[in-house]
Amino acid sequence: MALFGSLSEKINHAFSKLKNKGALTELEIKNAMREVRVALLEADVNFMVAKQFINKVSEKAIGENILKGLESSQQVIKIVNDELIELMGSKHQKLTVSDRPPTVYMMCGLQGAGKTTMCGKLAGLLKKDNKKVLLVAGDIYRPAAIKQLQVVGEKVGVEVFEKGQISPVKIAKEAIEYAKNQGLDTVIIDTAGRLHIDEALMQELRDIKANVNPQEILLVVDSMLGQDSVNVASTFNKELDISGVILTKLDGDTRGGAALSIKAICGKPIKYIGVGEKITDIEPFHPDRMASRILGMGDVLTLIEKAQNAITEEDALKMAKKMKENTFDLEDYLEQLSNMKKMGSMKDMLDMIPGMSRQLKDQDLNVDERQLEKTKAIILSMTIKERRNPSILNASRRRRIAKGSGTQVQDVNRLLNQFEQTKQMMKRISSGKFKFPF
Repeated sequence: MALFGSLSEKINHAFSKLKNKGALTELEIKNAMREVRVALLEADVNFMVAKQFINKVSEKAIGENILKGLESSQQVIKIVNDELIELMGSKHQKLTVSDRPPTVYMMCGLQGAGKTTMCGKLAGLLKKDNKKVLLVAGDIYRPAAIKQLQVVGEKVGVEVFEKGQISPVKIAKEAIEYAKNQGLDTVIIDTAGRLHIDEALMQELRDIKANVNPQEILLVVDSMLGQDSVNVASTFNKELDISGVILTKLDGDTRGGAALSIKAICGKPIKYIGVGEKITDIEPFHPDRMASRILGMGDVLTLIEKAQNAITEEDALKMAKKMKENTFDLEDYLEQLSNMKKMGSMKDMLDMIPGMSRQLKDQDLNVDERQLEKTKAIILSMTIKERRNPSILNASRRRRIAKGSGTQVQDVNRLLNQFEQTKQMMKRISSGKFKFPF
């Protein structure tokens, strides 16, 4: 499911009734806002947040300029977009850095929110920014918590500091001294969670905070909790004065209420979001980009960033040259598929292209991730000569390839047709003749 898929669909349905009209009446705007309000509440947005949001939008929309404007529906959508951005925090709030290293980030949250995994994801992200990171195993209670942190640490190539089941405060203090001695500039402390908030947990977190004076306290929240996640954030903020929130599981069957409510209720920004199970599935939270996704307008900037992370400049230039010289072959096609897989699911990427999400829905097109593996198997069953010159693939060769890849001849034919279509499309893109559907 796309990020906020259901919410986005319902809001766009409300606005679709306003399109192709000149001036809008006050009644038409109120009816649309009523639908938007229902969509927000069904997405588990806090009741007061939804009410205030609708009131602000309605107040700005029901004015002389809007009612008499030629592009009234677009003006209303722009107002909604602007208010969504403000609701979620206006702009991306970066992590702050200490004047004297190491910078200490203290991670907290309830058990099951994905805190330990998020420690690893954040460490990997900071490592890409050339930070020398140390992960600290401060959760001494949950079975296998230390081992789990070591596993995620190994995945991102970051050292884990652990002292077994001694005092978490002592572990944190010794870890910071170790980081100083080893020349490490960033420390991420994984603290213990509970199934629910209790005084013992909060006291331990207050003790760690008092003894290590973290640069930031980041609360990891399960976005699937809906309004309950806002209550959790409010309690942790009251007890610890958190500096920001990291939302996990935003790729799952989440309704979006947490992302739209937390900043308004707690006054603290969402800094990062978890968008998948892979260790690289973490994104900075940009309110403007998120609002754009909710309104079905795509998120090209995030798509570009994902592409830059997956594809080197050298590879991009090499591919551009092949396009220009019309030498793009099945080996290049396979490489492109591998790069795309690094960027995330195909469906999510298409959702980031403005207008594409709705077009896919209109065409009822289902992007099957398993098809990519089948395609890979077919290409790898070809000889090098066949990959570089697909035109030689006659009927007998295609039967051999199908047998070798465990597929049908129809699958091989379909792949070759898709390859030709991709080749033509990329040729059009490189020549500047391709137009996105928006």
